[in-house]
Amino acid sequence: MKKVTAKVSLQPVSKENLYEILKLQVNEEQRRFVASNAASIAEAFYEDHAWFRAIYAGDTPVGFVMLSLNEAESDYSLWRFMIDESHQGKGYGRDAIKLVIEKVRTMPGAEKLDLSYVPGDGGPAGFYQSFGFEETGEMDGDERVMRLTFTSKN
Repeated sequence: MKKVTAKVSLQPVSKENLYEILKLQVNEEQRRFVASNAASIAEAFYEDHAWFRAIYAGDTPVGFVMLSLNEAESDYSLWRFMIDESHQGKGYGRDAIKLVIEKVRTMPGAEKLDLSYVPGDGGPAGFYQSFGFEETGEMDGDERVMRLTFTSKN
């Protein structure tokens, strides 16, 4: 893996950067695992608990993340996550997930972070497991559910 030289940050999606974020996409083999950024952003406008951001490496947009943040029920989920095909393998995804985990840990009553993923060869399960996410045995439609339970270590 190439060393990350640019600082990774999560920035609001705005009129100024929307088109750049919509152009980001995963490689052809990964497209069955994650919805397009256009679909995610559209969906977010109709979901009360959606929180979404562009993932930047320095001044360059490299990905997209969307969370469901339900503070009233202390229910937090990683809903969408992607790094553009031209920016994968540089450590940006790892840094971005660390920022997501850090954000959710600070939310009221946060004890866990859930996510669901489409199983299959080349899928994201191993990536998430490297951060301590564990299979719950639950399914969300055709997707498997994983959970990161917060401890002092993560």
